Order: sequence, then structure tokens, then C-alpha cells
Amino acid sequence: MNVMDALNWRYAVRQFSPERLDEDKVMELLGATRLSATSYGLQPYRMILVDDMSVRRSLIEYSYGQEKVADCSHLIVFAVQTRVGDEMVDRYIRSVALARELSVDELKGLAEHMKSVFSGMTSEQKREWAHQQAYIALGTMLTVAPTMEIDTCPMGGIEADGYDSILGLSEKGLETSVVCALGVRHPEDENALLKKVRYDMAEMMMTV
Repeated sequence: MNVMDALNWRYAVRQFSPERLDEDKVMELLGATRLSATSYGLQPYRMILVDDMSVRRSLIEYSYGQEKVADCSHLIVFAVQTRVGDEMVDRYIRSVALARELSVDELKGLAEHMKSVFSGMTSEQKREWAHQQAYIALGTMLTVAPTMEIDTCPMGGIEADGYDSILGLSEKGLETSVVCALGVRHPEDENALLKKVRYDMAEMMMTV
């Protein structure tokens, strides 16, 4: 399926079938999402695969009753790091140095620039920046998944604090950003039959 056909095929699934996705296929999708664009390459988020069914059922309460968090094949929680700053930059610089066979000193200018950007941000601005990166990754997942014929439903309508508590994220230095259910659309999901509604290119695109 080409990209345009895949994006037209995609919709936010309302009802998932009991069918389980192939594990290798899911890991390939997560691998593609890992390669998502991210500011400075810092990837200030983690993808949490919630496999325990009892945990998933507990999350329904914090998902405004959306049972698809339990009914889908795989549930992915995007959680962002709560500590954004020098430590995050230093770890990234070490990774760049190792991957590109450079010394940390050779990357000193880049490190100082990145640290200066974050030092000029408030805690709330850093938090917002991290969540923006998670949503970029979610966008990658939602684009790649239909090319693999994997159905999805992104869910921002959740109580993040409840997710944090159930998943024990605070002690890991993380907080919930957004959730994405993966699976196979149920044959009785009427939303699959609805015509996709998007504004015309003439309205959506501007040339200046």
C-alpha cells in the first residue's frame, strides 16, 4: 500500500477485533517510531508497551471509560522525561561522540548551545517542549502504521496522573503524554465506513 492509499485507509478505530498483531510487526513499527524526527535528536520520551491485561483494565478508569485500551492488540503509552537540561544534553553528546567517532571536546560548542537554550526556558516550557516531541513521534507512528496495515487510535483524552500512578512513572522520571492503541479494526466498527473528511488543498496550503 502506498503512502496516500494508506493514509486514506487510516482512521481512528472505535472498536478493535480480538485479533492479536504479529509481535515482530509491532516491534518494526516501534522501531520506525524510534527513528522519528525530534528536536536536537534528544528523544525526551519513552514508548511503554503495556502488555499486562490487568494493568490495561485498570487504565480504563483513567481513559474516560474507553475500553479500547484493554480491547486493542497492543497499547503504547508515550511518556516524557521530567528532567530536561544539562544531564540530558550530556548523555546525548556522549552518544553522538561514540556513534560518529568524535571526542566529546569536539562537540563542546554544540553541547553549550543546547544547554543555553534549555537554561533560558522555564520548567513549564521545558515540559511543553518534551510533550511536543512525543506528539511528533506519535505522528510518525500514525503515518507508518497504515502502510503496514496496522490500525490505530491515538488517545489524548486520558487522565495522565492516573496513568502515571498505575504505571509507576514518577519514580522513573517520566510522565504520560499520549496513548496509542494498535490492533485490527472490528468488522462491525461503523467508523470504518465513514467517508474521510479533510479540507481541500486549496484551503490547507498557502504560498507566500
